[in-house]
Amino acid sequence: MNNVEVYSAGLLNKALDPATQPVAIRSFLRAETALLRELMPRGSRVVDFGCGMGRHLMGFADHIALGVGFDYEAASIAAAVKLAGAAHLYFFVADATAVPLTAAFDVAVCTTNTWGTMSDKSAVFDEMRRLSPRTGSRLMTVYAASSVPARSEWYANLGHQVLQATDQQIVAAGGFTSEHFTEERLRELLGPCELHPIGDIAYVAQC
Repeated sequence: MNNVEVYSAGLLNKALDPATQPVAIRSFLRAETALLRELMPRGSRVVDFGCGMGRHLMGFADHIALGVGFDYEAASIAAAVKLAGAAHLYFFVADATAVPLTAAFDVAVCTTNTWGTMSDKSAVFDEMRRLSPRTGSRLMTVYAASSVPARSEWYANLGHQVLQATDQQIVAAGGFTSEHFTEERLRELLGPCELHPIGDIAYVAQC
């Protein structure tokens, strides 16, 4: 299996269940949401790359003027459409390397290390820059190497026991892989960016 197949098998539903989350992961998820809200100007038009079931845009509904989210996983988008109650939130199925949108947004986000599970990271970031062209308007949450113990526990709780953890990625049973990043590698991949720590296990890269 690959990451697409693992997500299609329901990984996201399990991962969002607090019962599966180690304390460090629950703390990270809360802090991530708070920091993204702080970095996102009120009244922004926001596009969410790999939005899953739309939890971030729904959480920001009172803060943003427009939220557009997409994901390749149709079941997740169906859940987002069903759950979204705000008239200014929209969700659809799309490939993050070729987004069928032309309008510019104030902010582009890619949260909770979604970028770290994507195969063509450069193409995704190119699309984020295309749709949100202002410097500093791209917000991407990624894991640091120090996250490996907490993530290993989390993935095991999800039924994906970690088989290997390297300096760059975790490989888990079932075919799931998830990268983590040093500050140097992030700047190599993303260019100039400001890194906002989330505890000691993650960053929001603002590019």
